[in-house]
Amino acid sequence: MDFLTDPWAWWIEPFSRNEFMRDALLAGVLTVITTSLVGTWVVLRGMSFLGDALAHGVLPGIAIAFIIGVDTSIGALAAAAAMVGGITIIRRHSPLPDDTSIGVLFVGFLALAVVIMSTQRASYTGDLNRFLFGSITGLDSSDIARQAIAAAIAIVGVVVFYRAFLVMTFDESLARMLGLRPGLAQAALLFLLAISIVASFESVGNLLVFAFLIAPPAAASLVVKRVPMIMVVSTGFGTLATFVGLLISYHHRSAAGATMALCSVILFFLVLALSVLRQSWTARRSRTSLEHLDQESVGQS
Repeated sequence: MDFLTDPWAWWIEPFSRNEFMRDALLAGVLTVITTSLVGTWVVLRGMSFLGDALAHGVLPGIAIAFIIGVDTSIGALAAAAAMVGGITIIRRHSPLPDDTSIGVLFVGFLALAVVIMSTQRASYTGDLNRFLFGSITGLDSSDIARQAIAAAIAIVGVVVFYRAFLVMTFDESLARMLGLRPGLAQAALLFLLAISIVASFESVGNLLVFAFLIAPPAAASLVVKRVPMIMVVSTGFGTLATFVGLLISYHHRSAAGATMALCSVILFFLVLALSVLRQSWTARRSRTSLEHLDQESVGQS
């Protein structure tokens, strides 16, 4: 109960006394900004399965880049581009629904990653674990700069394509009629999704970035309805989950990325529970008001 009995030592000192905690918090906030902006559209457009598939689909590129000794971000981007291209090709030349093509590539890319990582030239230890599960407390200035660039790209992309994304969310035919070029907008959204995943794998890991893409925007959509406010509230929720997750990880020596991801999911369920209680309370008040009006009507008659 130190977080209540000694709040300064529990909540503040880990950041005031440790530079790596401050860097981790900054990297986490930048990750949240990127994933919240892109994740809002993923949630609103029902693209969660695609986001999950793409988050895992970059693993073969990371593994290959790790083995041959090149920047893992390059390998991740290449794998993301290959997966997006594969989904587009199957969609154009097959009558199968989108989730089928995504599922086939998802399984194929994930299996390829496992095969590569199980070879003699790779291992499940060392830096490769960092790419799978994240190492936000071990990031340096170049990693933080990469996060900042990704956040800037996400902000610019969402601002430029906001109208197209918004119209496409509700009516793709209308977007085409308005000349918003839905094909280009869809490609831009997939690009932003790939950027957010690639930029986040070193902080929260590929296996956990999906939590930040989905949980904070989903929680925010239960609280507010306007898209810009969903993005703002989502960023706030994600930042809170990052802050609390880092502190829990610091005090209890748990995995930082997993703890932050778990906090974001718990926060979603808390918001969902409060939303259900609020709806129940509103419905009960409405019924009470109607019963009161009925009683008054009977009395007047």
